[in-house]
Amino acid sequence: MLCEISSWFGNNFFLTWMILSLIAVVVLIVFSTVIFYHYYVKITFEKWLQKSNPKYPPAVGVRTEIILMLKGLLSATFCPALTLYLMGRQKLHGYCGVGEYGWGYLVTSFFIIWLSTDFFEFFYHRMGHTIDTCWNIHKSHHQFFNPTPFAVIADEYLDQFVRALPLLILPALIPVNMDLLFFQFATFFYGYGIYLHWGHEFSYPDAHHPIINTSFQHYLHHAISIKNQPYHTGFYFKIWDQLFGSVYPREKCFCIKCQKEKGQ
Repeated sequence: MLCEISSWFGNNFFLTWMILSLIAVVVLIVFSTVIFYHYYVKITFEKWLQKSNPKYPPAVGVRTEIILMLKGLLSATFCPALTLYLMGRQKLHGYCGVGEYGWGYLVTSFFIIWLSTDFFEFFYHRMGHTIDTCWNIHKSHHQFFNPTPFAVIADEYLDQFVRALPLLILPALIPVNMDLLFFQFATFFYGYGIYLHWGHEFSYPDAHHPIINTSFQHYLHHAISIKNQPYHTGFYFKIWDQLFGSVYPREKCFCIKCQKEKGQ
């Protein structure tokens, strides 16, 4: 559906931009609100035992998360809207349906998109902690040291824009199914991002999963990562932090599972 959305409005960039922004607002608000209500409003002792930080964030902090998320959405949807507009003018390699490339290429491109967007997010996020100029922009997100699902894209405008660049870069470089690209980005960045900012830990996947980052890794990142201390800047796959040496030491782990093992 998203693949054809621009053509519905005569390939009008502004209308496409506004429609994508509206869709993003509805999806993010609905999913974040449902989780927030269940875990931060309808609190039980059992749920509290799952919480990475035993304290709950103040109302003013949650309100700031929501405001920043809403203010930055136009920046986040600019690149995808521009991508659809340029595709409509046949300036990119994006396509709809299976196309002439077939199912084999579609499956292959799924993994290309997944790995490349995840590495892009990791590396840009790492830059936000290791380069002065980038840290000055990114540090706003770290005011939420005890985040909720509303913090998923509670970033500055430039952060929002740059993080969506893969949606423009990939179809500029290779043929890619636009519905697949948008679906994967929405799922693994925004959808999984809501989970990472959940603030609660679960028995599976636990904090020591060998392949993927969990909500604890991202809570840890918010809680202790500062300038030149980029622990767990990866989003989905742990391998990037493992390769760059930014995994938090296992012996210092303070996840719920480790605290229970230590009798704390």
